[in-house]
Amino acid sequence: MIAENASGAPESGGSTEYINHHLHHLQVSVGDSQFMTLNVDTLFFTAVLSLLFLFFFIAAARKATAGVPGKFQTLVEIIVGFVDGLVRETFHGRSKMIAPLSLTIFVLVFLMNFIDLIPVDFLPWAWANGYVAAGHDPAHAYLRAVPTADLNTTFGLSIAVFLLIQVFGIGHKGVGGFTKEIFTAPFHAESTPMKILLAPANVLLRLIEEGVRPLSLSLRLFGNLYAGELIFVLIALMTLDASLAHFSTYLMGTMQFIAGFAWTAFHILIITLQAFIFMMLTIVYLSMAAESH
Repeated sequence: MIAENASGAPESGGSTEYINHHLHHLQVSVGDSQFMTLNVDTLFFTAVLSLLFLFFFIAAARKATAGVPGKFQTLVEIIVGFVDGLVRETFHGRSKMIAPLSLTIFVLVFLMNFIDLIPVDFLPWAWANGYVAAGHDPAHAYLRAVPTADLNTTFGLSIAVFLLIQVFGIGHKGVGGFTKEIFTAPFHAESTPMKILLAPANVLLRLIEEGVRPLSLSLRLFGNLYAGELIFVLIALMTLDASLAHFSTYLMGTMQFIAGFAWTAFHILIITLQAFIFMMLTIVYLSMAAESH
């Protein structure tokens, strides 16, 4: 009979099996030929966090008072004021959507990142217990709770930003101006023959520029959160096969606590910084799309 650890992962494979179990998504295949595979855990936690964001911010807006604000209203006002100030300084176009969009990106990405601070075995353990209670094999009770550690999430966010860049460009410059810019920037020429000669180079540079943006946005966020998640898993491995009767358990347990506390403190900065960078780059890219070269 295969033993199981606290998270429900089989221990027959030791540390390798433990890591693989933690890095495996709860998946559902769509179609008979597995046309598409959905990471259900990513979709679930993204939806829950989105609803929480809407609920609390709408509640704060409805309960806002002109007098002395409560603690939560103060927190919301600080976040809104901070984001609004950045938008006013960075975005020089005309749009009432950019500030709410930036606020949504910052808070939602931060919330998705914040799940990484929950003890690495807690949510998988709770899910495994429910899986067993339903009569299923706990060895297949997969769960990854951090949406931004899933490349699908970060690419989805970056593709949405990429499409908004094109919409903002066309909206501010018109179809003619937007198309003209593709062929005439960054190398600009006054004479028609030179414009024709430089057009291929301009188009190539434009394709590279537009392609790099979603890649940089998605891979930066994914890489940092995936690495953070993996480090938490490796810290948890320090006492995976520990025995209470052995002295090394208490030594490794102390080291594990210190390493976990230090990495958590540092990771708080990472998850906040990554949410800020994603929001800030979005504002900058949209501002560049709205401005003429």
